[in-house]
Amino acid sequence: MKFRLEVDMDDATSAEESARELGRILRYWGGNLHHYALRPGDGSAVYDSGYREVGRWSVVSAEAS
Repeated sequence: MKFRLEVDMDDATSAEESARELGRILRYWGGNLHHYALRPGDGSAVYDSGYREVGRWSVVSAEAS
């Protein structure tokens, strides 16, 4: 299986802000990892600190890549 994370950072005004937002997203997702079975088909929207949807994570089978 493969884990995919896509985050649209177009709204960030600087590289520093982009790094801060991405770090927050990764910490939040990593802290909630135990809530997911992580099987192909699992996935969810990803939100920034303003609670705007900025991407998605998903688990896909290796064949689907």
